Amino acid sequence: MKLNPPSKAASALSLCMFLLLGTAIFAQQANVSDSASDSVTAKRVCAMVSRFHISGKPINDEVSQKLMRRFIKQLDPQKLYFYKSDIASFEAEKNQLDDKLAVGDVKFAYDAFDLYLKRLQERMDYAQQLVDVDHDFTVDESIVVDAKELDFAKDQSEMNERWRKRVKFDLLNLILEDTELAKAREQLHKRYRNNLRTMAQTDNPEKLEMYLSALTHCFDPHSSYMSPQTLEDFRISMELSLDGIGAALRSEDGYTVVAEIVPGGAADADGRLKAGDKIIAVAQEDGDFVDVVEMKLSKVVRYIRGKRGTIVQLRVKKEKNSAVEIYKLTRKKIELSTSEVKGKIIETGERLPGKTGRIGVISIPSFYRDFRGAQRGDENFKSTARDVRKVLYDFRDQGGVDGIVIDLRFNGGGALSEAIEVSGLFVDEGPVVQVKQPDGERKIHSDVEPGAVYTGPLVVVCNRLSASASEIFAGMIKDYKRGIIIGDTTTHGKGTVQNVMPVSNQMFSFLRGQDLGALKLTINQFYRVNGDSTQNRGVRSDIVLPSLIDNMDLGESFLDDAMEFDKTEVAQFAPVGMVSQQILKRLQQSSTQRVVADKEFKETQEEINKYLKKKNQKTISLVEAERRKELSNDKEKEDKKKEEEDKKKAEADKEIFKKDYYNDEILNITVDYLNVLKNMNTVQR
Repeated sequence: MKLNPPSKAASALSLCMFLLLGTAIFAQQANVSDSASDSVTAKRVCAMVSRFHISGKPINDEVSQKLMRRFIKQLDPQKLYFYKSDIASFEAEKNQLDDKLAVGDVKFAYDAFDLYLKRLQERMDYAQQLVDVDHDFTVDESIVVDAKELDFAKDQSEMNERWRKRVKFDLLNLILEDTELAKAREQLHKRYRNNLRTMAQTDNPEKLEMYLSALTHCFDPHSSYMSPQTLEDFRISMELSLDGIGAALRSEDGYTVVAEIVPGGAADADGRLKAGDKIIAVAQEDGDFVDVVEMKLSKVVRYIRGKRGTIVQLRVKKEKNSAVEIYKLTRKKIELSTSEVKGKIIETGERLPGKTGRIGVISIPSFYRDFRGAQRGDENFKSTARDVRKVLYDFRDQGGVDGIVIDLRFNGGGALSEAIEVSGLFVDEGPVVQVKQPDGERKIHSDVEPGAVYTGPLVVVCNRLSASASEIFAGMIKDYKRGIIIGDTTTHGKGTVQNVMPVSNQMFSFLRGQDLGALKLTINQFYRVNGDSTQNRGVRSDIVLPSLIDNMDLGESFLDDAMEFDKTEVAQFAPVGMVSQQILKRLQQSSTQRVVADKEFKETQEEINKYLKKKNQKTISLVEAERRKELSNDKEKEDKKKEEEDKKKAEADKEIFKKDYYNDEILNITVDYLNVLKNMNTVQR
């Protein structure tokens, strides 16, 4: 959950937050040096963190030491670049970074990054040589893959040996995928060259963002500094729209390649730009072309995006015949429909033999809201609650449904207001979530609209990556006994509230007009109506289905400096009573019987067992025969499975609630739930 009404203390800073999102991003940069704006930004961020973060902790020597460790780990997590002597030179400043930041000194960030680039250049040069060496894959040796087991290399000799094994490991992995040696070497040359090229193009705003976010992460995992570009991306994710040409792009061997043409966009209307074409240069309407070959993808995107109605020119190398053509396209508003709420009615008899029922499935990828559109009074501003309401009405207009499944898998959250409004579509008026302010004051956020749009049987599907606003909704459904929760053992466990505050520069007159980005800061904690926080523990599923992701180290409890689980008072609410332990027990028993007998669930369990066996592996063998032996038992099965997955991938990625064993079991449970409720009503009558 990223957006929330501010606390009293923060209100002055965040009052115009969403208006600034619309205007400051495109403002012209003032004619001042980067170092001056960096200094102001650092000072403002430090002041805001100290004043508004929920912890109330000061930025002191303890934070300074933690910041140094975090930033070094961010640059070199696998300990493949820095030497012990480099770390020692950094350590000389370990108690000074807090004092330097307070006066706007961020020189350490740039010095550390410059040294990292120097070491990266050295390692990539050496790796390129090692790629073409004849490696002996019969020698009994292994590589350490757990960085916690390693110290930084003491000298060049130790570092060279570390990289000899790294390159050998990378080559062996490609060979085990049946890549010919010559092709494998070619791929590694490209990989190492692209690694260096990408990092070398990191600009100062990105470096500053890394450093100041490392600082905020010392307080909790969800507070971060957003550069103007990241702030723009954040706005796009909330509004589900942007101004551009309507083409999804990817980076491939130094080229910007068109991955997909977005329906309804400028490129789609023009018709000439095709998937697979390479964009080699970009120009504005009357400007000169800028060569974008070997340019970082994020920078290319900045050249192509722009104000709607303006013209961008693309120099394109066609995939079909390699001809070079120039296209002029007028930018227009693009609706990111792939990320919005979608609904579908499934006739269960068509997927589950012997089962009857019409199940409405609603996929909610995030809790988005176009705050600027809402403030302007736009009638059709984008909103998760509005879109869910439309889907519910659509279900009704199609003859109704017997039950509804809300799919929140991989939904990382969004706007608090949307979580509350979506909850109100399924329950009568009442409390939805409680928020505790830094001063300890508890505020209850309620659904104030009488009645519910849908009152029938409800199932909510979550996984380990369902977080924040998703957990508010799932927790409300569980506490009100409004429906059942299916999925991984528990959700992500993020129970904190962030507010996005512009890094104001009004007190520095010579910098007025310059966009300094924003601070996403944890200012509150939220609690379920039963008084429990979702922090660290998440919302537990009523029925757990086996999945690989459920066994990975994903979730708040695995993050450094995460806040602890907490409780508050129970809010007064009236449970609906559509779930009981008796109902859950019957549904769990039936599901377990099906899962145990299902071939694909058995294969999933085998994958889980295999993963758990390797999960804590500290080293991996570099002996080809040994590695092939490990892979041989599953090779044929994996190849066949991959072939089937690749065949279905294009359609499945765009399909709502695709047909597979996992989703079919969710439908089975839903139909069982319908029947149990129906039988109970019959008995009660």
